Amino acid sequence: MPGNLLSVRDLRVEIATRRGVFAAVDDVSFDIAEGEVFGVVGESGAGKSLTGAAIIGLLDAPLRLARGEIVFAGKRIDNLDAEAMRSLRGLHIGAVFQDPLTSLNPLLTVGRQLVQTIRAHLDLSPEEARRRAAQLLAEVGIPAPRERLESYPHELSGGMRQRIVLALAFCCEPRLVIADEPTTALDVSVQAQVIELLKRMCRERGTSVMLITHDMGVIAEIADRIAVMYAGRVVEIGPARAMLMRPAHPYTAGLMASILNMRRVDGDLSQIEGNMPRLAAIPAGCAFHPRCSVRLQQCDHERPILAAAGDTAAACWLAAARCQSVTNLQGPGRA
Repeated sequence: MPGNLLSVRDLRVEIATRRGVFAAVDDVSFDIAEGEVFGVVGESGAGKSLTGAAIIGLLDAPLRLARGEIVFAGKRIDNLDAEAMRSLRGLHIGAVFQDPLTSLNPLLTVGRQLVQTIRAHLDLSPEEARRRAAQLLAEVGIPAPRERLESYPHELSGGMRQRIVLALAFCCEPRLVIADEPTTALDVSVQAQVIELLKRMCRERGTSVMLITHDMGVIAEIADRIAVMYAGRVVEIGPARAMLMRPAHPYTAGLMASILNMRRVDGDLSQIEGNMPRLAAIPAGCAFHPRCSVRLQQCDHERPILAAAGDTAAACWLAAARCQSVTNLQGPGRA
């Protein structure tokens, strides 16, 4: 088995407001192995993007990394200064964001942005960097790549802009790419093309990916393992196949049930009642319990921790009770 490229332990991100300091990400821990596609999924406000931003040092005030340890390639990076983090971000960790227009400078040509990024991290001449930029555009499926180097972002379609952002993310052969909602702003057909491109580029390079999304369909297509987040915490984590087939947490089950099934011709699309709680109003106990149809009495006042629940780990009292029941039925020595 490959070793861990990234390890996150007890990550806590706080935000200071006039009403006090609140935890937007609370005690999040996970590992990403070499060459693994690790999916992070949940509704808007779950803390997914903040977790990714904390890893690559892109938290802006009033947000701050309050606690935790982030280890990349065997070295701790949460305590790096801004300059060291910028170097790490470009050379060893790439990033792909939701809206390519926010990632690309509208005043610079595509070629100039690629060349500047390449030369900032690799010892290449301007001509060598330009050749590399054209090769990258060809690799991500941009037609007439040398001509497109002279284009400005506004002259390109959304799908082409996102392909260029992928080229920027991979231009220095990073070991990890953090992709934050990379397909949300795209048409469905273009989404599939971008996901397939991301899969291919990672497979050919052995690059690890942290894929942040609210789309369980995208996760099912590409992820090896999944972490489900709710109200700033990981509520279930485990292999993608096991979680998709047998989700242990009611929230994960609700996300799975909300996926459109083209084979189902009758009935309404399933949905999870209610909304994600505000940071200032996260309920006691399990944060999901006001929306949960199978909650137990202790869910109202006792916060569950991640514990074994079949093939995954879930922060759920019901899943823990079910797992204990199975263990008792199997008897000693047969669990």
